[in-house]
Amino acid sequence: MSDKKIIKIYLYTKFERFWHWVQALMIITLLITGIEVHGTFNLLGYQWAVAVHSFVGLSWVILFAFFVFWLFTTGEWRQYIPTTKKLFSVMLYYSIGIFQGKPHPVQKSPGAKHNPLQRLTYLALSALLLPVQMFTGLLYYTWNSWNNSAIPILSVIPLTPIALLHTLVSFMLLSFLLVHVYMTTTGHSLFSHISGMITGWEEIYETTQVEDWEVPAGHKR
Repeated sequence: MSDKKIIKIYLYTKFERFWHWVQALMIITLLITGIEVHGTFNLLGYQWAVAVHSFVGLSWVILFAFFVFWLFTTGEWRQYIPTTKKLFSVMLYYSIGIFQGKPHPVQKSPGAKHNPLQRLTYLALSALLLPVQMFTGLLYYTWNSWNNSAIPILSVIPLTPIALLHTLVSFMLLSFLLVHVYMTTTGHSLFSHISGMITGWEEIYETTQVEDWEVPAGHKR
């Protein structure tokens, strides 16, 4: 590993950490109860699994709306602006360099918390997968209401494709969760990234130089 001195910077606000852990807990709960509803195992019982799944799912939608509001009122949405600069370097690092003890090609900073690969991943997650999962979940939850709706386009929507799409995205989220947990172990130490999301303080190299493209507009260097 690099012999550069490691220092700590305050990177994650209290709200970011709160949202991260609450959302993680909600997704895990939804995955467990969702799988139980499908009859894979019996933990809470079908009725309780449905009730918990519905309550947590609706709560997730509400909290997600607050998260989106926070992103746009604080300007943190700029952290998710995709870029291809150093994208190949980051991909090469995770596929080869990380196993050779090489330093990460893009270090974190308050103005650039996510590297190019993370930006693309989190943008796809927040702008595509999560909205689709929430929307299909709401359609499924309210199916008895809109299936008998006087609005033609609603009354002809079949339930099966919605359920299948909801299940497919669930497995995609599970895959992301597993990869995400693994990636948390690739920091300067086994738990350095996890510690950062608990305390807000992230470890970086003292000599880290942040390039202009890494700093979203509105953030100070």
